[in-house]
Amino acid sequence: MSYPNPIDFTGRAVVVTGGTKGIGFVIAEHFLQAGADVLVCARNEPEKLPAVDGRTAAFRAVDVRDPADATALMQDAVDRFGRLDVLVNNAGGSPDADAATVSPRFVEKIVALNLLAPAYMAQAANLVMREQETGGAIVNIGSVSAHQPQPGTAAYTAAKAGLLGLTKALALEWAPKVRVNHITTGLIRTEAAASVYGEDGGAAVTRTLPMERMAVPSDIAKACLFLGSDLSSYVNGADLAVHGGGEYPARYMATQGN
Repeated sequence: MSYPNPIDFTGRAVVVTGGTKGIGFVIAEHFLQAGADVLVCARNEPEKLPAVDGRTAAFRAVDVRDPADATALMQDAVDRFGRLDVLVNNAGGSPDADAATVSPRFVEKIVALNLLAPAYMAQAANLVMREQETGGAIVNIGSVSAHQPQPGTAAYTAAKAGLLGLTKALALEWAPKVRVNHITTGLIRTEAAASVYGEDGGAAVTRTLPMERMAVPSDIAKACLFLGSDLSSYVNGADLAVHGGGEYPARYMATQGN
């Protein structure tokens, strides 16, 4: 018996928010490599868009925090590709900030980017996907901060914890047509994050990780392919941990002399 390639996205349409740089760029590349038509968005059009084997992602300028822009983005995907099969809510992030002194405006912006924007995008995507015979899949890119907060990340942690809760709630409401899942990411080596890991290039940080390396963007992209494909057709409301086992507990590190 022969089986079709479960990672063949030929004829399927994918939207990746924040898909013009970093992790989102690589996620878009992976879906293109798998044959999908891909639409990426950001506030401003970049000099370079994700492209694989002569196929380039389409682009739309969007403020992901604007519900009207979310609706327009999904309609753009339908206008271009005739359908919408996968939404990857990747846009997010936050600089560290002291919770005791941070401004209300800062908190509002971080929550809007990391929680409200994915909610708006998911709502707009669901309106399209639920009308399709094959439904669709939504993948929310979260953070280990939702489970293990770090100093300086109070607003970000709260927003990401909310995103995880939102994922589980939407999975209950929108099944069976639309599956909604979550990826908990850990430490990821990107050019933008390199300075965060210290002057040693992250060597000290790596010693705290069971996998003995940080994740790279392709690790997250492969998980998105899984959650967007038929391989995960019965996976809904899941929190897929893509963090290499997390970090060793501080007590363990202290007793090991590391």
